[in-house]
Amino acid sequence: MAQHIGIGIGAGLVSALLFGVLLKATPLAILLYLVAPLPILIVGLGWSHKAALAAAATGSLVLVLVIAPFMGLAFGAYIALPAWWLAYLTLLGRETPAGLEWYPTGRLLGWIAATAALAFIAIAVLSSPNHAAFDAQLRGLAQTLVQTRMPATRPDAGRTREAEAADSQETAPEPKGAPDSDAADVTRTEMADALARVVPAFAANGLALLLTFYLWASARIVRISGRLPRPWPDLPSTAMPRTTLATLAAAILMCFAPGYVGVFGVALVGAFSAAFALQGLAAFHDRSRGRPGRGLMLFGMYLILFVTQGIALVALTVFGLADTALDRRRPKDSPAP
Repeated sequence: MAQHIGIGIGAGLVSALLFGVLLKATPLAILLYLVAPLPILIVGLGWSHKAALAAAATGSLVLVLVIAPFMGLAFGAYIALPAWWLAYLTLLGRETPAGLEWYPTGRLLGWIAATAALAFIAIAVLSSPNHAAFDAQLRGLAQTLVQTRMPATRPDAGRTREAEAADSQETAPEPKGAPDSDAADVTRTEMADALARVVPAFAANGLALLLTFYLWASARIVRISGRLPRPWPDLPSTAMPRTTLATLAAAILMCFAPGYVGVFGVALVGAFSAAFALQGLAAFHDRSRGRPGRGLMLFGMYLILFVTQGIALVALTVFGLADTALDRRRPKDSPAP
């Protein structure tokens, strides 16, 4: 056990280093930051969840002491604790009359979504304990994005001063605040407000997809080394329980609540949208088994996902929702009571 803790401490130092280089703000630093959770997940899956917890604590403490307290807390809430928690769930098992049963991948996918939403709201509260300040930051970011996509242009841009003077002699000056300009400003403001409202959903959606990839990649690495305790699951048969539909419904209701409760609801909706999209992807793999031209169908689906830059994920999300609601694949991987 002491050896496992020592390995966990080393993994925590590596993960903290990968997270800390983000301060350099270079493309390589961003790339290294993106793989920061992998050392914790690898040590958690290959050795024990206690080693992963030691890695999380070590990395957070080092960043608190060396860089800044906020960096250490942000690392712990956004990177380290989610990685430890997912490694812990992955290696959960229980004895049944049929043998050892591992934690179902469907429930694990649901927890990935919940963990992504919790990690987002944790980093939001840490960065802005006052919700009004956080909301102002979101609106500022949204207005910047909208102005970049819809820049405000003057109708007389590019005209010379002589031409403007000639026009001023021929026609009377128009009153300030022309209707077209006011309408454009209102449209941009409305778009910025709507974008600020859904930013947490997009952020949690992307984090859920990343956490899923991190868990898959680290499990593959540990499996290659021969240290993965559980057998490799049948990923196409992944199906979340119907309770996730109730969680999604509760999250939608939370979206209308004020303060960080509403932000958490929006983040949950975004994270579970990613989870249902992944289940739709798994269901497509599962239901295409044994069909002629399966390889061509899968290639076409991934090509559409690539060409549409993720827009087709909406269709996969609907497919995953229907797959969960109909529950037709449950007999293939139903957990014991």
